[in-house]
Amino acid sequence: KTPELEAPAAKKNKKKKKKKKPAGEQQEEGLSEAANPEVDPAGGNQAAEANDAPAEGEEGAAAPAKKKKKKKNNKNKKPTQTDPPSIAIGDLFPDGNFPEGEIQQYTDDNLWRTSSQEMKMKDYAFEEALRDARQAAEAHRTVRQYVQSWIQPGMKMIDICERLEECSRKMIKENGLQAGLAFPTGCSLNHCAAHYTPNPGDKTVLQYDDVCKIDFGTHINGRIIDCAWTVHFNPKFDPLVNAAKAATNMGIKCAGIDARLNEIGEAIQEVMESYEVELDGKTYQVKCIRNLNGHSIEPYKIHAGKTVPIIKGGEAIKMEEGEFYAIETFGSTGKGLVHDDVDCSHYMKNFDIGHVPIRINRAKGLLNTINRNHGTLAFCKRWLERAGETKYLLALKHLCDLGIVNDYPPLVDQKGSYTAQMEHTLVLRPTCKEVISRGTDY
Repeated sequence: KTPELEAPAAKKNKKKKKKKKPAGEQQEEGLSEAANPEVDPAGGNQAAEANDAPAEGEEGAAAPAKKKKKKKNNKNKKPTQTDPPSIAIGDLFPDGNFPEGEIQQYTDDNLWRTSSQEMKMKDYAFEEALRDARQAAEAHRTVRQYVQSWIQPGMKMIDICERLEECSRKMIKENGLQAGLAFPTGCSLNHCAAHYTPNPGDKTVLQYDDVCKIDFGTHINGRIIDCAWTVHFNPKFDPLVNAAKAATNMGIKCAGIDARLNEIGEAIQEVMESYEVELDGKTYQVKCIRNLNGHSIEPYKIHAGKTVPIIKGGEAIKMEEGEFYAIETFGSTGKGLVHDDVDCSHYMKNFDIGHVPIRINRAKGLLNTINRNHGTLAFCKRWLERAGETKYLLALKHLCDLGIVNDYPPLVDQKGSYTAQMEHTLVLRPTCKEVISRGTDY
């Protein structure tokens, strides 16, 4: 046997495994290999190797082996959100560059801010607060769009709230007072405009003809995103919901550094009350709920002192650079005036309260739970039970009586009426106005 004669055969059988031969043949082959001068002393078979490697320039030489494809490096690949959402927003954007909200440029007297180098430097220094707010806003957008995909008539309100809050905790990556939910999920129905969330045991069911205001908040390091929209299924309520949406957008448009709060309220009212809604053959003018307002927001303080009215009048106080605001409007087919209802569900520790002596041990323990889990952020009875509290009602009442905790009962208009809400959080940056909570949905 010579390599020259076996080259064509080797070409055909290059990738085929050698068949095992009978012992007799193997022995004969071994003798012939021993006589072959090209056998390696260490036992290697150079002739066999030569069969697999034809001489250079020989016609019909085997093509070079294909290069192995390199595996793609997925370490730098940006993760994408799952459906349903399960990846925390902080993990989706590990570099900390969270999506901006809607940018609205200043006009008129503030137009110079857009190109001022000094304002750009101040804007850069403001970046840390913006990063926290944007992360909370992206979590809010993700959760609400998820909720919009499955909320429907026939569901219990308590199930809706708990499913929303479960997703929200995942998205925000809840971590004590550093990150979490800013206040309980409001799901006020029909004539109830605000501050209703189901208490434990509530069996209320969402109906086709209900008008439901979904209002929930997220926060990172106390930077709160307060944002709400109205859910309805019957198209006859479209004008009512559209009125609140248009009025809120007008409030956002009018907001800005040095804008006067009373002028914003006047513009909101003009838009809101230009709408009419026909219900069961009767036409109603949509009214602003005059004792509900937007408000400024500070870290860990949902109502920071300034109110943004939604009717003409009010104080001529100016908005200032660096402030965060919740611009929210409420439209109603009723009297346009709300009052407290029974069965309170929303509570919040008094932000400015000093030391108050507490003599009841049960109340002391409850306050420790509130401080540890919520601080000065709002909470509800469901959340107290989630934290392990039982038989807490008398202790909670005692804390309210002492003024350490404030209660916020549901706010209702005339029974039989319908109310709608729309709300966004914005910040007055040195160079522009950013509607942080704006999304593709509203």
